[in-house]
Amino acid sequence: MLVKQVSVFIENTTGRLAQFTGVLREAKIDIVALCIADTVDFGILRCIVSDPDKAAQELKSHGFTASITNMVAVEIEDKPGGLARVLDLMAAEGIGVDYMYSFIRGHKGTGLMLFKFADNDRALKTLSDNGIPVLCQKDINELKIR
Repeated sequence: MLVKQVSVFIENTTGRLAQFTGVLREAKIDIVALCIADTVDFGILRCIVSDPDKAAQELKSHGFTASITNMVAVEIEDKPGGLARVLDLMAAEGIGVDYMYSFIRGHKGTGLMLFKFADNDRALKTLSDNGIPVLCQKDINELKIR
């Protein structure tokens, strides 16, 4: 149960984010989650969208460098220690976290985190073995803000 993330190399210039969102708007693609890691000259924009393959194709056709990365979307209890539980399990199994970010769509009483693990397959098994819900792309597309 992996979710496709679109990663985009984006220059740190005024209006470039507006161009990015404009491409997705014109293609009628919904942005579900987004994060940017930047340096002085460029950034890496990572996003979960309603149609990742179409998004990457559209962005490339408009001059963006875009790629697809598999992510694990984890439903986490919205209480102190919810995230720690998942991270403790990964540490105990020797599974590193390359990066992660959160987003707000979720079921009542839960938060959602997106993880890029060093070993997504082992992470999925560990989460499943410990009863921690994992979402697929369809699940994410069907979530509505509550």
